[in-house]
Amino acid sequence: MMLVGLIVLPLLGGVLALFFGRHRPTWPRWISLVTLLLDLILAVAVALFSPGGDAGLPGIPYGGPWLLQIDWPWIPHFGIHFHLAMDGLSLVMVLLTAFLGVVAILSAWTEIRERVGFFYFNLLWVLAGITGVFLALDLFLFYFFWELMLVPMYFIIAIWGHANRVYAAVKFFLFTQLSGLLLLVAIIALYFIHGEATGVYTFDYPGLLGTAMSPATAKWLMLGFALAFAVKLPAVPVHTWLPDAHTEAPTPGSVILAGLLLKTGAYGMIRFAVPLFPGAAAAFAPAAMVLGVIAILYGGVLAFAQNDLKRLVAYTSVSHMGFVLLGIFAWNATALSGVVMQMVCHGISTGALFALVGMLQQRIHTRDLSRMGGLWATAPRMGAAIMIFSLASLGMPGLGNFVAEFMVLMGSFRVSVPITAVAALGLIPAAVYSLWIVQRVMQGPNPEGWKITDLTGREMAMTGALAVVIVWLGLFPQPVLDTVSAPMHSLERISRRPEFASAPGQMPSEVTHRFSGISSPLVLPQGGKP
Repeated sequence: MMLVGLIVLPLLGGVLALFFGRHRPTWPRWISLVTLLLDLILAVAVALFSPGGDAGLPGIPYGGPWLLQIDWPWIPHFGIHFHLAMDGLSLVMVLLTAFLGVVAILSAWTEIRERVGFFYFNLLWVLAGITGVFLALDLFLFYFFWELMLVPMYFIIAIWGHANRVYAAVKFFLFTQLSGLLLLVAIIALYFIHGEATGVYTFDYPGLLGTAMSPATAKWLMLGFALAFAVKLPAVPVHTWLPDAHTEAPTPGSVILAGLLLKTGAYGMIRFAVPLFPGAAAAFAPAAMVLGVIAILYGGVLAFAQNDLKRLVAYTSVSHMGFVLLGIFAWNATALSGVVMQMVCHGISTGALFALVGMLQQRIHTRDLSRMGGLWATAPRMGAAIMIFSLASLGMPGLGNFVAEFMVLMGSFRVSVPITAVAALGLIPAAVYSLWIVQRVMQGPNPEGWKITDLTGREMAMTGALAVVIVWLGLFPQPVLDTVSAPMHSLERISRRPEFASAPGQMPSEVTHRFSGISSPLVLPQGGKP
């Protein structure tokens, strides 16, 4: 029931916030904060006290160890189960969801003043949907939670956003809904193909793994899954909804979008798109890695070209998610572990930057970089916070993003040296736009003569907690790497299936045999121990 509790708590908290918001406008924020703190405590309890064990799935290359798992019949006539499971990958993402959920509540504390109960209802239901996505193993249930994220986030942008909020909300809805329909078609097609081949009609992920189908069919179904996840990631060229949504969303909406919603796309690729269609994914891997490199460079260059501070931070997400796409399709334990680290560290650092931009906008009522400057003298604590997370964004050693990007590049190096070399060039625009943020906002002259209040106690607690986590991940990442080590090695074993021997494009584990002199030291050992 701990897995169910992780989802039900935000749902109930949202209903309570909506109900009490009609009578006491200040109550929804406290109800939401307590709810998410309880959810975070429950997630930590799962991490510390889950029974564990290897619930590996016989006859398939990917299984456990599942830390917790429940599987209840839901609609047996259609083979639909309420199947939730948590392994190390899910655990890390659920912890990130609960933690950034608390940050989002704190960032909304004084910004949201209208229809407060309805806002926190939508925010908590978005978080419940995201948690469900990270836990669901039945594809019907996964799609249910996938769609559950969409409507509340649409309302958050459309009602509490900035000047062009309706345009941004509709664009977000159209991109994600249309790609979600492709995902639904691919899921239903896989359901019938598996049923005709085996006589068992099921949406259960373990049962669908290894479904026999023609290479052409696998290619189209894989593209249906991959495109839906690529839109949410977002990958170039289906990224254009993201800058608008980020720019117009309220601060807590931007924190959730950057920190969590984008990660559901990466998670879907790791958990579903590649394992369900390994041969098709092998053929698509070279193109996907090139798209990842394009996103790294394109997002970095466009970030530097922005004069709107929030839009600048939004384009950095396109660049950072390019590393995620590159690492996923490199598909070895080193790259995949780097991808998980990048998902976590990007969520922390970029979520913090969006929160700080929101605090700054509340004080000076503008995001125009040309009107900023010299703010360090009047708000040194805010300046220090912006500097820490800007340095994290550029991949400064000692901060978590450096570990993540370094591991992704090491893993992709085993697959393609030229692609990795070009991807590494993306670190140059990252350094430029990150230092540009610090210079334009906090240093130099103060043309407008701004005199602003520094971070309050609430804001210091929020940014301080985020800073501690990003520094801890940079100096001592081994606990996270140990947690995801077993799932990543299990996922890597998929590339040893027979499909890869005949696939038009080879997956990384096959390519590493050509680099026998360097592959051994790059592979993360089981359990993270030397």
